[in-house]
Amino acid sequence: MKIINLSSIANPISISVQNPSQSDYDRFIGLEHYDSGEPVITRFQGTELLTTSAKAFKANDILIARRNVYLKRAGIVFFDGITSGDSIILRLKEDTQKTIGYSREDLIRYIPFMLNSEHFWIYANKHADGMNSKRISKDTLLEYEFELPSIDEMRDISDKLWAAYRLKEAYKKLLVTTDEIVKSQFIEMFGNPLSLNQKNELKRLGECCILNPRRPNIALCDTDKVSFIPMPAVSEDGYLVDMTDEEYGKVKKGFTYFENNDVLFAKITPCMENGKGAIVHGLTNGIGMGSTEFHVLRPINGISSPYWLLALTRMPIFRERAAKNMSGTGGQKRVSASYLDHFMVGLPAIEEQRRFEAIYKQADKSKFELKQCIENIDKVIKSLING
Repeated sequence: MKIINLSSIANPISISVQNPSQSDYDRFIGLEHYDSGEPVITRFQGTELLTTSAKAFKANDILIARRNVYLKRAGIVFFDGITSGDSIILRLKEDTQKTIGYSREDLIRYIPFMLNSEHFWIYANKHADGMNSKRISKDTLLEYEFELPSIDEMRDISDKLWAAYRLKEAYKKLLVTTDEIVKSQFIEMFGNPLSLNQKNELKRLGECCILNPRRPNIALCDTDKVSFIPMPAVSEDGYLVDMTDEEYGKVKKGFTYFENNDVLFAKITPCMENGKGAIVHGLTNGIGMGSTEFHVLRPINGISSPYWLLALTRMPIFRERAAKNMSGTGGQKRVSASYLDHFMVGLPAIEEQRRFEAIYKQADKSKFELKQCIENIDKVIKSLING
């Protein structure tokens, strides 16, 4: 084991690019392109619309988000590009073989995982400055001290970590492919929901479901429990990821009401554009209360299936059209109930919807199994990183 600090193996890089849109760089990484806990940064956007200065990085540099360190954002990049001032760029030194006995190539394979260890993030959070948006400084980062395993052990750990990472990425691609298959199946069975040339009779969406149904008289005491679902409890890939129990008296006013098998549709930007929506199941006492930023679509027995409604409202082309018809300003834009009510769609026979529902449920089962595999791989990676 060898104890070193980051400054002994890496240099901070700060090469300013004043006019990104006019530069030779075509890839920009902002804080939104980091994935928490991931050792590789793969996402980026184009530079053609960037007007503010940025910093240049090279392939094999390591980027660390200096703001909101609790989000655990650090990773290596395998392409050249530019990043915002909220990123710290580290470049591993060329002479590490001579100075500490470890080659730069070996360190490149190991350090991105080490910077996602619990030990590192505990240090980063402890030494970050500020209250609401804690930041770690470049100098503090370079003072981080850690143990390097022997070179043979490091190579063995690195081999296992990269093999696990590649397998996880393969499973993630299968998840995306499964989603695309469901979307393709929807189009194949029901056609483009925005086309007026439908093989099924055009109906207002408000005729296909009950939109924002009124709350009936509920035989519950104020101390009885119901499910509560805030916006963060609904994922961007169509699932309910969390809910809590609350006393009915505490949430019966000022929140949105729904029942089992209702479909939630996030109406506010950017949640709507990002695809937030889900079918609700397993509600305590069959009742849910949640964010006022949800529209509720209740399927009508014999007319619509919740899975057809969810798939329809999660289609990218549906969301893109809805985004163009939002009202309000800035981050407070919303899709109105009237827009959903008057949206024209070809209504398939309920038998066809049920057939699609079976396909959707089978895809869900496959996705659940893939997610379980990814979670298990994450556990292996964490155990290897944290020792």
